[in-house]
Amino acid sequence: MDPRQAISDRRFGPALGLLMASLASLVTLTAVASAEQPTTGGTAKSQPARSQPPAAGRGDMMRALQQRAAETQTPVYGHWGLDATKYSSWNEHSNRLVPVYTFGLTLSDWRERGSLYADAQRLKPLERSSTASSINPTAMYFDETDVYQLQRAAIDAGYSNIIMLVFDGMDWQTARAAAIYKTGRIDYESGRGTGLAFQTDRRTLTDYGLISTSSAADEATIDVDAQRVLSVSEQPSFGYDVRLGGRTPWNERNGSGYLIGQDLSRPHTVTDSAASGTSLCSGIKTYNGSINVALDGSQIVPLARELQRDQDFMIGVVTNVPVSHATPAAAYANNVSRKDYQDLARDLIGLPSAAHRNDPLPGIDVLLGAGWGEHKDEDELQGANFAKGNRYLHEEDLRTVDLRNGGRYRVVERTAGKSGRKSLHRAAQAAADNQERLLGFFGTRGGHLPYATADGGYDPAADVGDAEIYSAADIDENPTLAEMTEAALLVLEQSIDGFWLMIEVGDVDWANHANNLDNSIGAVLSGEAAFVKVMDWVDENNAWDHTAVIVTADHGHYLVLDHPEVIAAAGRSETAKELAEK
Repeated sequence: MDPRQAISDRRFGPALGLLMASLASLVTLTAVASAEQPTTGGTAKSQPARSQPPAAGRGDMMRALQQRAAETQTPVYGHWGLDATKYSSWNEHSNRLVPVYTFGLTLSDWRERGSLYADAQRLKPLERSSTASSINPTAMYFDETDVYQLQRAAIDAGYSNIIMLVFDGMDWQTARAAAIYKTGRIDYESGRGTGLAFQTDRRTLTDYGLISTSSAADEATIDVDAQRVLSVSEQPSFGYDVRLGGRTPWNERNGSGYLIGQDLSRPHTVTDSAASGTSLCSGIKTYNGSINVALDGSQIVPLARELQRDQDFMIGVVTNVPVSHATPAAAYANNVSRKDYQDLARDLIGLPSAAHRNDPLPGIDVLLGAGWGEHKDEDELQGANFAKGNRYLHEEDLRTVDLRNGGRYRVVERTAGKSGRKSLHRAAQAAADNQERLLGFFGTRGGHLPYATADGGYDPAADVGDAEIYSAADIDENPTLAEMTEAALLVLEQSIDGFWLMIEVGDVDWANHANNLDNSIGAVLSGEAAFVKVMDWVDENNAWDHTAVIVTADHGHYLVLDHPEVIAAAGRSETAKELAEK
């Protein structure tokens, strides 16, 4: 059935009624399946994601859908969680298989070797229990630790630039919602998808697969001051069961508590971003909350630090959430707790920390992200050395590493009355010209960059919490994720030996935790814009023979798209009246 014809089907009546009620006053807005085998590149380039606010006087249909869902607690576009009658019944992570896209390299070695989950010999050393093995002889999905192995294989093959974009919390369903909105069509029901730049870009060799994200243990008892793991929960353990979760994200068992860790017959651990980030960056399975610390309490050296130490790579981390949150921290730091933000930041910028008191890490070359302005007087979770002040990157630490005070970083912060984009670009250019390190610290209330919504504006609707409201200064004084990506590449391209760069699209996760699809789509499109910056940079530098680009997620959430046709209508910029007439 043509998706547009489906709108007139009776089964969409309830959703249409809600849509009509919420959108009656709006005016008109401005207006396949992909193979899972490698695709050779062509010359076409992706178009950047929309990043400008809508024209004055236009209505925002996706915002109205989200607002209506939050106000009525009914599934206007879909539902979050197991209860299909409620808009929101779950706002945590899930055990869904998540996508991985590669550019400049393929997953052929993965396929030739076969899935970890189809090989009992390879799986056994990672499993903590022999009574509930995750073996699946027909598994076509892979594991998050394979992404680490993919990076290492690229290095071994002579690649000198490794760029990994982590769309935090973006499962297949989230990406599909964004693609439907962006194109205004329901173009695919399975596979890689089409519509988003990282789905459609064919300028170089590209590939697609699915990975399991489950972590080794749900929790651990730790001593953050001593940096010791005292004990680790015995159950559950990692894995993925196709009988309970489905063979692919598009063939899931909807309504199954397994995917959110609520099926006690098969309680596979639902990961957090710390354990999953550790898997992506260090190749091990560990407990939730760990930043590159194994189950036995030993510190693991992530790939970025190894490349810095052994091959003189420059290292960069970019994020639109706090600089010391779990995913950016996992790129480089060690800590028994993801909540020890100030110490994680110290690892990232080369200062003594709880995990490296006497022999501090060298620090990374580029750190750009948010967390600016987030003050806290006390924080027991950060241990005895917590300092009153910014909870994510303390002001004194920032001063210590500043070039103006004898440090190694050119520091640029959000400053009243100054354009964040221009300030960052000037600092990045100066750092590149003078072979300096770069540290950019931005953000708004809550610790993140302003949320760009689906239409490219900055006016979030309500969700499970109150809607955020931004001032003109919040928008102007902060750069976008794409602009931070561009700045990072300007500095890192000065490296003679190569570089490793992580770009975290962290606000996808924050939006999905809030059950806010308008924010979530906007976050995916913000990440897409950063992806386009990366791909264009590789093209402009003729670097495809030595550059690997990996796009993936660290875990999923639990959005079920009941009525994708209303999301498509919002993307086509149609009013409720026009939708009803179809």
